[in-house]
Amino acid sequence: MSQYKIAVIVGSLRKDSFNLKLAHAVTRLAPSDFTFRQVQIADLPLYNQDDDANQAAQVIRLKNEIKDSHGLLFVTPEYNRSIPGVLKNALDNASRPYGQSAWAGKPAGILGASIGVVGTAVAQQHLRNVLAFLDVPTLAQPEAFIHAKDGLFDPDGNIGKESRAFLQNWMDKYVAWVKKHTA
Repeated sequence: MSQYKIAVIVGSLRKDSFNLKLAHAVTRLAPSDFTFRQVQIADLPLYNQDDDANQAAQVIRLKNEIKDSHGLLFVTPEYNRSIPGVLKNALDNASRPYGQSAWAGKPAGILGASIGVVGTAVAQQHLRNVLAFLDVPTLAQPEAFIHAKDGLFDPDGNIGKESRAFLQNWMDKYVAWVKKHTA
């Protein structure tokens, strides 16, 4: 395959989100045969099974963007020891109706940043549980629970010096994971 298209799903809607910044910065560590496109989830209606037969245009757009990708990159904060509702809503919308999930078989990686020292460990575990049910093969190692502190990003918005080697290793493993599952 000459070009790998990756759908980036950021679980935060906040304009100055650490996770949005992390998503932009970490994708710069990927090789040139990988392209990343953030999919929008803020405009999705709340999932309602009554709408399965007539999904909203925003849901169809999301499903098409996921189907058009070779892999997934989830970058999410932790809200109340779990994933944000907006992310769960996106997962539910694009997985329905039953048997028509856009997620199935897409290799994924998970990252998350938080001001807490354990990063987003619990949210990532909850997300892994959901992705396992949705048949999304998810990179298990290395885990990346990022402590959002001074120096995580350099003045240009790239990964800072102290975290660059760790996140480059994570990206290298993620790239290999996607290639393995799209061969």
